[in-house]
Amino acid sequence: MGNDALKVAGLNHWFGTGEARKQAIYDFDLTIARGSLTILMGPSGSGKTTVLTLVGCLRDVQEGSVQLLGHELHGASRPMNESLRKRLGFIFQAHNLHESLTAEQNVMMGLQVHGLRGPTYTQAARRALELVGLGDRMTYLPQNLSGGQKQRVAVARALVGNPDIIFADEPTAALDKESGVNVVRMLKELGRARGTTTVMVTHDNRILDMADRILTMEDGRLIKDSGSLV
Repeated sequence: MGNDALKVAGLNHWFGTGEARKQAIYDFDLTIARGSLTILMGPSGSGKTTVLTLVGCLRDVQEGSVQLLGHELHGASRPMNESLRKRLGFIFQAHNLHESLTAEQNVMMGLQVHGLRGPTYTQAARRALELVGLGDRMTYLPQNLSGGQKQRVAVARALVGNPDIIFADEPTAALDKESGVNVVRMLKELGRARGTTTVMVTHDNRILDMADRILTMEDGRLIKDSGSLV
């Protein structure tokens, strides 16, 4: 697969069955380089999140080819999908933090879902929080954190396993401009430092100038590709 983190060819997807069956994604082609920050834009209902779930092993590929980190997802076994998901990080608009757990404990869950526990992983959680600027908030409960800080905890949780690819769905929508820019800047710096690839769905025009590439979807189709901006 070389320098490609993701390669999609002829991707089609439908929802429903019988007469209610409706096509949502049409003949979608895409190649994304490792270490890049790619933004996927388009109006609500254009298929952005559907594409993200298909290439992120969260939904089965019905037709076409999706090669993720060199592995074909179309027809992939459940163990293969589970193995690949361990190499991915996910950030969503809703931070989905457990209110009864501290910031550190929430980040630890990013490792525990893979069965990883112990002192080494506690240290990894602390390093991830320091990376996002929350080294002094490790013992805080979510109720004592600002909206931007909560989202940074969610980013730390996605990063703690050192993923190859981060899939982010509207991660800055609930943030003020400064917090949103800081989150995206952090993801871009990880691309440079670690080779982490980020694919982000967003409507946030405030962060577009940080993208290496901007894709635009409409009615399930890719209608515009800025190409590489780096």
